[in-house]
Amino acid sequence: MLEIKNLRAGYGAINVLWDLELDFAEGQLTAIVGPNGAGKSTLMKAIMGLVAPSQGQILLRGQPITGCRTWDMADHGVALIPEGRLVFRDMSVEENLILGAFPARQRPLLARNLEHVYELFPVLKERRKQMAGSLSGGEAQMVAMGRGMMAEPRLLLIDEPSLGLAPVIVQNIFGTLKKLKDEGVTIILVEQNTHMALSVADRVFMLRSGRVVLDQPAAQVDLEKLHELYFSLQA
Repeated sequence: MLEIKNLRAGYGAINVLWDLELDFAEGQLTAIVGPNGAGKSTLMKAIMGLVAPSQGQILLRGQPITGCRTWDMADHGVALIPEGRLVFRDMSVEENLILGAFPARQRPLLARNLEHVYELFPVLKERRKQMAGSLSGGEAQMVAMGRGMMAEPRLLLIDEPSLGLAPVIVQNIFGTLKKLKDEGVTIILVEQNTHMALSVADRVFMLRSGRVVLDQPAAQVDLEKLHELYFSLQA
């Protein structure tokens, strides 16, 4: 579904990604793991047009989207749920969700998609009139994920959804990711919790210093060896 070819990207004179070659199969959940500074979030931003590649191509279903404007990505069926549970604090839960249906083609489907989000996250229906700034961290993450789903993306990019959340909330979030995958949504997941990532992933990439150092089906990954490789990268 998505192909990354010979990609380089970074910030000004600082290059972060080096000649990446990746492909993401349709209908699968691919986990991207690696130590801090490996380039995981930069890759997500490059796909979304938030960081301009200096080299290479990004292809979606065979069509180039390299350099596509971020605000046009929803029209290509791509949505990003960024790290940090970014919500509009002075707006209600439901108002935050409705913003996710801004693309013109999704507005007629707003009521249906809103109900789908409430089915995925029943607590949000209870909190729908509550200001988003008063939510717990886990509830705010649900709002961020629900808002991303309101545009009916076929490719969903999720950056560190479990960061700073209690274990019971993490279980809830990953249960939802499995449901979305079962519904046919293609998911690229950046995640530090390797155990949880492997529990839902079909495939795993590990990045080190902006390069791919591991590419395996999730079922074949030895978690102990993965952790040895993971921590050895920081030596």
